Amino acid sequence: MVFIWDYDKKELAKSEQGRILILERQINYGFYLSDKEKIKLKDVKKYWDKLNLEPSRRRLFELLIWGK
Repeated sequence: MVFIWDYDKKELAKSEQGRILILERQINYGFYLSDKEKIKLKDVKKYWDKLNLEPSRRRLFELLIWGK
């Protein structure tokens, strides 16, 4: 069973809000080297307007994804 701090990742992934929370935590706090799963670019683009990211990380992702 894989947990993201205090949440069960499998249960969270069942809802859109849960998937957004997982993505936010992966971007803002990183993930363990033992995690084999990479952050999917299509998910970042899909949920971009709903993600609550640290300002510096948001700016970096904007630069990397859209070259802005």
